[in-house]
Amino acid sequence: MLSRTFGWMGHAGLLSLVVAAVSGCGGQSGGGGSQESATGKNSVVTALQLTAPAAQCPAGGATIESGIDVNANGILDASEVSSTQYVCNGASGASALVAVDPEAAGSNCANGGSKVSVGTDTNSSGTLEPGEVTSTSYICSGTSVAWQRVENISVQAVSNIGYLADNADEVTVTLPTNPVLGDRVAVSGVGAGGWKLAQNGTQSIVTKNIPSSIGANWVARESTRNWYTVASSADGAKLVAADTQGKLYTSVDSGLTWTPRDSNRNWVSVASSSDGTKLVAADSGGQLFTSTDSGVSWTARDSVRNWYSVASSSDGTKLVAADATGQLYTSVDSGVNWTPRESVRSWEAVASSADGTKLIAVAIGSAIYTSTDSGVSWTPRETSRNWYCVTSSVDGKRLVAGVDGGQLYKSSDYGVTWTAVESNRSWRSVASSADGMRLVAAAAAGQIYYSPDAGVNWNARDSNRNWYSVASSADGTRFVAVAYGDQILTSDARTTVGTSGSIAGKQYDAIEVQYIGGNVFSVLSHEGDLSVQ
Repeated sequence: MLSRTFGWMGHAGLLSLVVAAVSGCGGQSGGGGSQESATGKNSVVTALQLTAPAAQCPAGGATIESGIDVNANGILDASEVSSTQYVCNGASGASALVAVDPEAAGSNCANGGSKVSVGTDTNSSGTLEPGEVTSTSYICSGTSVAWQRVENISVQAVSNIGYLADNADEVTVTLPTNPVLGDRVAVSGVGAGGWKLAQNGTQSIVTKNIPSSIGANWVARESTRNWYTVASSADGAKLVAADTQGKLYTSVDSGLTWTPRDSNRNWVSVASSSDGTKLVAADSGGQLFTSTDSGVSWTARDSVRNWYSVASSSDGTKLVAADATGQLYTSVDSGVNWTPRESVRSWEAVASSADGTKLIAVAIGSAIYTSTDSGVSWTPRETSRNWYCVTSSVDGKRLVAGVDGGQLYKSSDYGVTWTAVESNRSWRSVASSADGMRLVAAAAAGQIYYSPDAGVNWNARDSNRNWYSVASSADGTRFVAVAYGDQILTSDARTTVGTSGSIAGKQYDAIEVQYIGGNVFSVLSHEGDLSVQ
């Protein structure tokens, strides 16, 4: 494929550029079986549109959409678009240019593909020269696997081979020992015994695409303390937890290690900005405390009150706090100043939308209260119950509230109407994914409960503990929970690291995984109800 440069200025319409980078698997043979198939392809398609939104390109330009031609129809369908770029004309009249060159297999594209360079033709030569390139991206080809029948009970996998497990007993397929970035392995159950995809050394498999794996495995962290509350950054990497009769503790490695912070206080609630840098914590019978450095240092805020719950907008600017024997309080300057809101009630919990405009608060022996103006005014909802916990989706539309000794209640219309779900339990905490579809809830002297469908169905997780608080990553696949008189526990949507981790399927079940580096594979697709260890 030769380098091709495209430019425009004062044009309208659509120019479609199809960059077909076809990859096929040659005939390979592995131990213990016969070759079934050896070809396949994934095409890379880029579409260039000769107009761009004025907001992105005031002087005109183009929109570049790119992705993999999954259905091999030679067209980049809307569902196949994986990235969008804007190439803008220069303000002085210089045209925007795009150059497309073949990219050999290597660190940029494991299986080869196309290199897309964009920039402005500052010297009006009509060619995009190296000094004019402003950004470079790569559109990489996919890889197809060649299938091989396996009748033995175990086989060492070879990269980019699919294995048809055909035995009355379970067939164990062990991942490649030295995979290269982008390598794939597939397994399909043909025989009655099914299959197991096993791991080497420090390997693990990310299983976000397997719903049954989410929240299935929990790992105990830190020490036994009177853990009371926990919060998480959006990516689940930065965590903050509190010992209600001790210190605050922070983690920057998804709970693997923890560092004690501040002083011994009666900590009862913590909240985090989406990036984990801005934190707020409540000391019941003390003050509110804020941090702007992920918990390294803390500043006392407002007055001594019976603080019981705090919540934060995604940027950590807008905060809401509840006094268990007083009012609600809001801040629009990251906790420097606070304004009393609503009335004196037995406030138990508060939650916030990402922008901090939509708030929800619950109180013991009272109603649910919602606000759409950052806490200036409040509207009572539902019925008076012993409300204890509450959570919100990022847009404030999907809400879940829990009753101490009662059920969970969900709303999908900003709290206007509510539906009871799950069973009567001593609900202590509930957390939501950003879209409100994946939920996790904790019951005192009970279990952790996970819902993949906005609260319609719930699955019990882990063991009976005195759970007090739970938090979720934005995608709803990584959780952290704390139990009073117990430990911190974390759950990630991946297999157990090392040889004890695996994924298993039955006859007619199938899976395909890809190596993404760092001894980690990721599930690309699967069929059936798989078992994850």
